[in-house]
Amino acid sequence: MRRSIATVSLSGSLAEKLAAAARAGFDGVEIFENDLVASPLSPEGIRARSADLGLTIDLYQPMRDVEAMPKETFAGNLRRAERKFDVMRRLGTDTLLVCSNVSPHAVDDDTLATEQLARLADLAQDFGIRVAYEALAWGRHVSTYDHAWRIVEKADHPALGVCLDSFHILSRGSDPKDLEGIADIPGEKIFFLQLADAPLMAMDVLQWSRHYRCFPGQGGLDVTSLVRHVVNAGYRGPLSLEVFNDVFRQADAGSTAVDALRSLIALEESAGISSLPAPVVPSGVAFAELATADPEPMTGLLAGLGFRRAGRHTAKPVELWEQGEARILLNHGTGSRDDGTTLTAIGLEASDPGAAAHRAESLLAPVLPQRRTSYDIPLDAIAAPDGTELFFCATRRPEHPDWASDFTGTTRPRAADEAVGSITGVDHVALTQPWYHFDEAVLFHRAVLGLSPHESVDLADPYGLFRSRALSGGTDGTCGLRLVLNLEPSPAGESRTRAQHIALATDDLTATARRIRAAGVELLKIPANYYEDLDARHELAPGELDTYRELGVFYDRDERGGEFRHCYTATVGRVFFEIVQRTGGYAGFGAANAPVRLAAQRR
Repeated sequence: MRRSIATVSLSGSLAEKLAAAARAGFDGVEIFENDLVASPLSPEGIRARSADLGLTIDLYQPMRDVEAMPKETFAGNLRRAERKFDVMRRLGTDTLLVCSNVSPHAVDDDTLATEQLARLADLAQDFGIRVAYEALAWGRHVSTYDHAWRIVEKADHPALGVCLDSFHILSRGSDPKDLEGIADIPGEKIFFLQLADAPLMAMDVLQWSRHYRCFPGQGGLDVTSLVRHVVNAGYRGPLSLEVFNDVFRQADAGSTAVDALRSLIALEESAGISSLPAPVVPSGVAFAELATADPEPMTGLLAGLGFRRAGRHTAKPVELWEQGEARILLNHGTGSRDDGTTLTAIGLEASDPGAAAHRAESLLAPVLPQRRTSYDIPLDAIAAPDGTELFFCATRRPEHPDWASDFTGTTRPRAADEAVGSITGVDHVALTQPWYHFDEAVLFHRAVLGLSPHESVDLADPYGLFRSRALSGGTDGTCGLRLVLNLEPSPAGESRTRAQHIALATDDLTATARRIRAAGVELLKIPANYYEDLDARHELAPGELDTYRELGVFYDRDERGGEFRHCYTATVGRVFFEIVQRTGGYAGFGAANAPVRLAAQRR
C-alpha cells in the first residue's frame, strides 16, 4: 500500500517537510492548511515541488465546523469551501478532510448534518473533489466513527465518504468489539485512513491528541488491529500518518521522517499487509566497546573488577578484556580527552548475523561501512538512533566467523581460575537517549531487533523526572538481550554528557562486592537513610541489612518473591558499571532504588 504522512507531523517549513518526506521514501503527503498558509510558495509551486520530489498530495486538511450549523452560518461555510476547493485544484489534490463539528453553535440534528454535508459534496463534485468526513473524539455531537458513517450513509452521495483516524477511534476505549463496525462500511466509502499511536494516559483527550501522539508501535494503542479491520473492509488508499507531538515539532525533520516510515513498514508487517525478513532476536551481549584517549583509569577499573586483558587486535589499538562471558573492548584509537571514556558500540549475539543485518536494512537502519583490513573478520553493523554502533556477532561458534579471532593472544581462563564472586556475563546495557530520540529508539529496538518493550516508568531525579523503558528478548525478561533506554529532562545538550552504563551479572553479589572492594574499586556510597527505609519495606535475614549497608548494596524484591541485588562503581569518563544478582525469576531493573542511586551519583 502507498505510504503518506501529514506535514503537521514534521518540523520546519513546508518545503523542508516535503523534502524530508521524499528523502525518507514516502509516496505522498497530507498538506496541513497552516503549512500552506505560512508558505511563500503558491499552490502551483507546492504542486510542482511535490511532483519534482516524487510525492503526491493525497489530502488537504482540515475544514472545520461545517455541518449541522444555522442556515446563515452554513452559507458562509459553503463560500469558504468553494475557496478551498479552488486551492485544492491548484494543488492537484482531490480529497478534503472535514472534521466533525466542535462549535458551540452546532445543532444536535443528524438530519441537518446529513443535508448540509450532501450540499457540500455537491459543490465538491463540481471541482472533482471528494469529502472525507472524520469524527473527532471530542466532537460536539458526532464523536465516533460509526456515528459519522451513519450520516454519510444516509447522505448517499458519491463524493462523500468517511475518514477513519486510529487515534480518534482507539482513544475512546480498547474494546475489540468497538472495531467490528468497520466491516459495515464499504471499502470504497472509506476515503482516507489516518494513523497515530499514543502512550496510555489519563488526561483530557484533546490535550492528549494535540501533544502526545506518536508513530504506530511507539505507544499503547492497538493500531495493528484497526488497520486489519480497515483493510479487510476493502480500503486500498494510503496508510497515512497524522501525528501531533511537541517533540517531533522540534526534532530534525529528516530523522523524524525516517522514524515515521519505519513505523509504517513495521505496522504493515504486524497487520499482515506485507512481509519482512524474520527478526533474529539477539540472545545476549557479545561485547561492549569503550573508546578512550586515556585508557589508564578504565584499565585499572577493569582489572579491579576481575577482568583479564585477554588479547589485542591484530591491526587496531583495541584490547579485549574478559571475565566469564563478559567481554569489554577498550579502543585507544578513538575518543577524546574532553569526554573521557565513552560507550560507542555493542556486539549482539545473533544466531544468524547476516539475517539480522538484512532485517535491519529492510527497516531503514543505517548500515555502517566495515572499517577493516583484509585480515579482519567481517561484521555487519548498523547505527542505533543515538549513534551507538550495533554489531551482529557469533562468538566462538564454528558455523560463523568468530570476531574474537581478530585478537591475538586470546586465552580463556580455566574454570578453576574463576573465583567465587566472579562476573559471569553482561546482564544489560543502559543507554541515555537524547530527548528527541527516545520514542524512535523504542520503536527501532523493538522492530529491528525483535525486542519486547516493558512499561515506561518515570523515576525521580534530583533535578526532574527521569524516564526509563526497558526492552528484552526473553519472553519473561529473565533471559536473552536486555537493554534499558533512559531519557533525562536535562537542559539542551546535557544528555550527551551523561553516563551510560554496563550491568555485569554475578551469582554472588556480596562476594563480588567484597572482592572488588579489596582490589581497590570504589563503590557508590549510599546514605544510611536508604537502609532504614529498606528495613521498613522488607524483612531481611539476620545480618543481611548490615552487610548491604557496609558494602553499598541496593536490594529489591518483586511481588513473586524474586530478588535483585545491585551496586555501582564510580564513573570513569562517561561510563560506570553496575554489578547485579538476580534470583527467583526477578525480571526488573531495581527501579525502586533509582532515585537514591541518581541522587548519590549527582553528589
